[in-house]
Amino acid sequence: MNTDNLNPEQQDQLLCMMLIQQHQQIAMMGLGKLQNPATGEMEKDLSSAKYAIDTLNMLDKYTKGNLPQELKGFLDQTLTTLRLNYADEKKKGESTPSEEPKSED
Repeated sequence: MNTDNLNPEQQDQLLCMMLIQQHQQIAMMGLGKLQNPATGEMEKDLSSAKYAIDTLNMLDKYTKGNLPQELKGFLDQTLTTLRLNYADEKKKGESTPSEEPKSED
């Protein structure tokens, strides 16, 4: 990825977006919605998904008022999608109980 034509602020926004996407992928793998690239298998681990969602929630909390509108919207949409998917998977049931991801609304 060539970021030479981006100014420092744009580079920071891109890095933040990539961080959000990484945690989104971790959560989706934990929800059994994405294949684990290391194993090639669809694996469900709701505690891993919860950790990734809670990490994004913390990022949202600590960056409140400091994110550009576009990036804030991306984070909000990602969190909403992940929370809904998590709730859906929780309803389906799992043998290992874990808490719901935090919501700071």
